[in-house]
Amino acid sequence: MLRLLHTADVHLGARHADLGDAAAAQRERQFAAFAASVDLALAEKVDLFLVAGDLFDSNVQPRRSVERVAAELARLVRSRVRTVLIPGTHDVYDRSSVYRAYDLAALAGSTPGDDLVTVLTPEHPWVHISACDVVVHGPVFATKRAPHSPLRDLSAVHTPDATWRLGLLHAAIAIPGRTDHDEVVITTDEIAASGLDYLALGHWHGTQVAKARGVTYAYSGAPEPVALDQDKAGKVLLVTLDQRDGVKSVQVEERVVGRTTFEHIDVDAATVESQPALVARLRATASPDRVLDVRLIGIHPDELDLDATEVEEALKADYLRVRVRDTSQAPLTGGPLPPPETIAGAFIRTVEGRIAALEGSADTAAAREAGELRDALRLGRLLLSGREVTL
Repeated sequence: MLRLLHTADVHLGARHADLGDAAAAQRERQFAAFAASVDLALAEKVDLFLVAGDLFDSNVQPRRSVERVAAELARLVRSRVRTVLIPGTHDVYDRSSVYRAYDLAALAGSTPGDDLVTVLTPEHPWVHISACDVVVHGPVFATKRAPHSPLRDLSAVHTPDATWRLGLLHAAIAIPGRTDHDEVVITTDEIAASGLDYLALGHWHGTQVAKARGVTYAYSGAPEPVALDQDKAGKVLLVTLDQRDGVKSVQVEERVVGRTTFEHIDVDAATVESQPALVARLRATASPDRVLDVRLIGIHPDELDLDATEVEEALKADYLRVRVRDTSQAPLTGGPLPPPETIAGAFIRTVEGRIAALEGSADTAAAREAGELRDALRLGRLLLSGREVTL
């Protein structure tokens, strides 16, 4: 049996320019998730700790940050847990690579005579770890854009015999029209023909597990979201490879290591009494580790005066991030209409007729115009009834 922890896309040192004053706190959250991954590897007594690229967000890292990472890997070294990692597309193995500037293995306490920490490079694309009876293949390039698929020549690579053959890649799965311009792309046919027992992938920040004709492959996702819309991030993968009576099996288990949680809720606008009432309702589930995505739906009453930006600002201190989208619509006129010869009657009939025509169209622009006319109808009804309107 072989047990491993698979992580990737930690993106330590990310600048997070969009977060302003909260950027430093988010960087600490990412480092905490990496430390939690090491904690989990030690608690589960895994044999291997795999990092499938983009451990660092860029090759520009101060020495203290690299030493901080090395101190975490040193905990694995002391427990004889082997670490194998590859550069990604952010910490690419080019001339300015962080892995050329610093000997991460040596900083973590690994020596040239052991295999406790291995950084795979173009010159060193695989490692045989005899203590674990495993060969780990991690073909990478010295350029951000790959000249060809890293799996292209894998079947021709001659390595020592081992029970287990693993792959470690930072790449996108080919999806026509979606991944054509990615720097490193592989196909499921190439995975199926690789002969690997397990392929540990990085690059996509959401967890995914699949098979290609018997070869299990997976994206661990980022252990802590790098962007606050990555609601499938926050995990690592515990992988158990076993062989009984000559039959191999691979089991993959997701484990949460990130602190950030996500909540997506739809709020029926008809149930909202006022903007302060909505703020109070949303504040009831507040958490500094939660990203809240709120969508107002349905038909809102004429009297509801709500500004989504103001709601976001009011809740800013209660959540890690808040987004409020108002997709609710103003109602059409209920009850008997005023006589058509009156201003109100003529206005309502004209606008509602136009709304009906637009909402019968499948055109996106028509739907948007219909929504705007619903708002105009609501404001017009309020003004014609003598009520005060704030724009």
